[in-house]
Amino acid sequence: MNKRITYLTNMMLAFVILGVVLFGFSGINVPIYQEASAIYNGNKEKKQISLMFNVYENTEVVYGIIEVLERYNARCTFFVGGCWADDNAEALKKIVDSGNEVANHGYFHKDHKKLTYEQNKKEIVNTEKVVYALCGAKTTLFAPPSGSYSKTTVSCAEDLGYKVIMWTKDTIDWRDKDTSLIYRRATQNISNGDLILMHPKEQTLQILPKILEYYANLGYNAIIVSDNIK
Repeated sequence: MNKRITYLTNMMLAFVILGVVLFGFSGINVPIYQEASAIYNGNKEKKQISLMFNVYENTEVVYGIIEVLERYNARCTFFVGGCWADDNAEALKKIVDSGNEVANHGYFHKDHKKLTYEQNKKEIVNTEKVVYALCGAKTTLFAPPSGSYSKTTVSCAEDLGYKVIMWTKDTIDWRDKDTSLIYRRATQNISNGDLILMHPKEQTLQILPKILEYYANLGYNAIIVSDNIK
């Protein structure tokens, strides 16, 4: 019995040592801010956050958001729907020219969790083509509409060279058109690397200066998602 216990103990120790060798010294890095291959946080080592606007409507509000961002020396990422982008070339150019980032939100706001590989691909690629044709920007980030995705979605996005982006905080501004609620959800328990989901709503635009002032007072920089997740 003692020999058997000693044998099992030695085997367990050997597996532990093997794990240290493989993962501790081989240069393999385990992501600290990813879940199920979708990204929910940016770099937690730096005082930076990212505002993310999912856009299928309200073009004039988009222009207003860009103006406020410029005023506060802040930048954000606009995840645009292809059907919106197709009708708003000037807005796309304004996003890019102002130093903000344009990213991919699918063409028709479909439930990507229910789509096949080819259907996922069609939604992403069609949006990519429209955006590139209209403003010359190559999208590399994909935010699934309503946050609904599957392993198939992630696999398809990765095959196309995309990162799937989720969020750390959701302002739910599309539903709760209340500036005080939007402000609280965008600022409460803020931490390094947060990805904060918004939409181009009038109430969001109204409260955006106050949100940016709060971040600045705490020493946070509002940057594009691509830079935040590096």
